Amino acid sequence: MKSRENGKALIEALTQSDLYQDFLDSFTDLTGLALALRPVESWKLPYHGRRRENAYCRLVACRSKTCAWCLQTIQRVSQCALREPASVTCPSGLTETAVPIRLGDRTIGFLQTGQLFRRKPSDGQFERVARQLEQAGVDLDFQELRRAYYRTPVIPPRQHEAIVRMLRVFSVQMSSMSNQLLLCRSHPEPPLIQKAKQYIQEHQTEDLSLGQVAKAVNTSTFYFCKIFKKHTGLNFTEYVSRVRVERAKNLALNPHLRISDIAYEVGFQSLTHFNRVFKKITGMSPTQYRAKLPKP
Repeated sequence: MKSRENGKALIEALTQSDLYQDFLDSFTDLTGLALALRPVESWKLPYHGRRRENAYCRLVACRSKTCAWCLQTIQRVSQCALREPASVTCPSGLTETAVPIRLGDRTIGFLQTGQLFRRKPSDGQFERVARQLEQAGVDLDFQELRRAYYRTPVIPPRQHEAIVRMLRVFSVQMSSMSNQLLLCRSHPEPPLIQKAKQYIQEHQTEDLSLGQVAKAVNTSTFYFCKIFKKHTGLNFTEYVSRVRVERAKNLALNPHLRISDIAYEVGFQSLTHFNRVFKKITGMSPTQYRAKLPKP
């Protein structure tokens, strides 16, 4: 339950960030599509009332029966996209795509876009949808519905794949920011925790132990372990690992440094351990992470 709440809080913080807001504006202007950043467990329509919301979807979602179809589509795409980007088709033939935001080995949210056709809809396709809605007892103005249906953006498969790749690249930035937010929580912390974080930051390249840091802040190991987890949401080992991985990601920008050099530089005593921890926190190996960085 605690990790779920932390995930929602991180997604909310990411949504408010300048980085996401700038990307959102650029994405909608470039593609003409709606975009949402949402937590894993969300039972709301992601684009409702937002810029570029599809007119057809807005009409359909205003009826409880068809709104349930929309929510079921969101649930399906969420289940399919827990580890990798995934797309599903709704009962009306529109495509929804979700790209996971990963915090280590855990998915905390999705970048979601959709309400589009990947091929131009046919008259027969709309007639089938209209019959389905009539059979469900949905009371709508079908002339208005038809006009909205045919105004739905058509994104060819190749262009759609490019959009998904773009979102996947951005999801890596969101995941990285999630880790930084986890390390730098905004709520007030006791001086003991602030002092411990500063000590860890200054000695992260050393073979740090829980007892060593507890002694540095003049408290018992048991009490320090308990209060540190309470205020950071992480145990001591997890926190130190994330601090070291953040520094490793910065060092990875230097193409002249080998992965092994980076591992020992940030305080890991074993390359195998470094690779395992880096992948757990970022979702990819150090080599894969470096390969995704912009080329100088």
